[in-house]
Parts: sequence; structure tokens; C-alpha cells
Amino acid sequence: MKDPQAWPEYCKSLAPAIVETCTHTAVNTGPAGLVAALGSVVPEWKFRHAFSRGGWYRLGGVYDGAGERVSDSLEAWVDAELDARGGELEALLDDYAGQAHYASRLVGQTHYLVAPSGEGAGDFIQLEIECLQEVRAHALFATTPDSVEDLVDPPRAAGSAALPPIGLPTYTFRRLQHVGDFLRRMLVQKPEPAPIHRLLTDWDRSSAGIASAFSNHWVILTQEHQDRYQQPVLHARPLATLAGHPPEFSAGESTRGIALGDALIRFNRAVGYPMAWYFHMLTTKAVPYWVAQAVVEDALAGFAYLPEKDVAVVRDWLHRPYSV
Repeated sequence: MKDPQAWPEYCKSLAPAIVETCTHTAVNTGPAGLVAALGSVVPEWKFRHAFSRGGWYRLGGVYDGAGERVSDSLEAWVDAELDARGGELEALLDDYAGQAHYASRLVGQTHYLVAPSGEGAGDFIQLEIECLQEVRAHALFATTPDSVEDLVDPPRAAGSAALPPIGLPTYTFRRLQHVGDFLRRMLVQKPEPAPIHRLLTDWDRSSAGIASAFSNHWVILTQEHQDRYQQPVLHARPLATLAGHPPEFSAGESTRGIALGDALIRFNRAVGYPMAWYFHMLTTKAVPYWVAQAVVEDALAGFAYLPEKDVAVVRDWLHRPYSV
């Protein structure tokens, strides 16, 4: 699979087997169960669990007071009911006054699984699988909303803790893509490299790329939509797979020399790879920008706590800064 043009169709061909695997894998087995199940259906790829991201939800359906499902889609149901009343929200509220209809919500967690496909930072396949559970959200007509938005997703319902479940959690396939292919498509859209391209190039140029694969420490969040001219618009940004927040950088702005080198080493060790301080400076902002200038000044002064290739990466960033 070295032909870049082949990746989209190839990933599409794998999707049915992965969809079926999601359907038949019990959620209580956790991500490890997903990895084991995928190993039997797509053995050519050594997937591993990289990261899980929760705390989000989607709008669900509509239920009546007896708990019977009225519609799978809250938004579609409200739109249809409004259309039947000429768009008058007040008429809808009057017709359903006193009825115990309620909305549901799909509370989700996204599991990111990755599998290497080459030696470069972007050479990996990324699989996104969602764990979804439908829960009871809010009563639709218990109060008088000020707008359709407040009826569908009122601010007070933003939290999802302690909402009673309606069904068991299930796994759902979301997306499978080759990250390098997605980034190449971004360059077709706009030939000037985006910050994410520069970040991965810096990874390959630096000590980080020699020590570890990019996908051991990051996943890539991607978005694709069409603009008003129906042209594809692609976005990508990295997300660190750290457990919790990045470590605190333990040096003040006046720190130089050996003390600064020691602070960089402590940060790198806490995160798990060389040059971690640089990549977190560009992304999580856990390391302040003054460090880059100080590192190059130290190198010019004869301090050799960074390899020359890493100093070159930092120097190039100072000449043309970017952040992701």
C-alpha cells in the first residue's frame, strides 16, 4: 500500500469488517477487547489503543411519558412539528402543554486506535470508534423555552452526569483513515504547508523522530467540510495522548545554561521522549516560547545539552514561528 492514491479506497474496503467487529464486541471488555477483536479480522494491521476522549454528547430522540420512542431524531421531530404549525413555536408549545415528552442524548467517548504503516511521522492508520450510550436528557415541555435551540438543547442540560440510561452502551465505527494521506490531501487544497505539516516534519528531523513514532504520543484530530463553492476544506491538529495534563515546566524566564538544560531533561523524561518540551511548546503551551530563544542563545554560547539537529529545528522555528 505505498501508492498514496490507494489509501482512501483501501480504508473504505476495511470498514465493513470493522463495523461488524464493533457490533459484536462487548463494551465491558474495554479498548483492549477492541484491539483483540480487530486483530482477528484485520490481522495485517497491528492496532493499539492510543487515547480515549470523552465528555461529549449528541442530541438523541424523543420519548413520550410512557417511555415509548416517538422519534429517533429530536431535531427532525421538532422541525417537522414546527413545519406543521407554520414555524410557530408558541403553537407547538400550546399543543403539547402538559404532555410528558422528553428528549434523549447520546453520551459518547471516542477511542483512538493506531497502526503504523511506515517510518515517517504521518505514516500510520488511525481508527476512531465511539462508545455511545443513550440517556434520558430533559423534559421538552416542562418549561417555556425562549427559542427552538432552548427547546432542543437547553443550557441547563449541558451536563451529562447522573442522567438515567435508556439503553446499554455500544461501540460504533466512526472513521478509518491514513493520516499521511489526509495531510497530502491538505497540501493539494493549499500547497503552503500548514502548521501540522511543519510539526510532523520537525518530528522527523529531531531526536524525537529517532527515539519514537509520532503515533506513540499523539493522535490527529481531523475535520472535513465543503465551503460555499462546494470545495473540500480540510483541517488537522494534534492531540497529545498524555494521561492528564502535561507536566509543569520548572524553570523561570531568566534560567540559562545547565539549569535550563536540566529543566528540559526533566520535562522530556516526564512526557517520555526527547524534544517533548519543543512539541508541547507548539501545542499545549505547557512550555513558554522564551525557552526556544534561550536554547539557541545557550548553543551559541557553547552549551551542548541539545544535539545540533535539535538546535537547528529550534533555530528554524525562531526564524519562522508557528503553533498548532
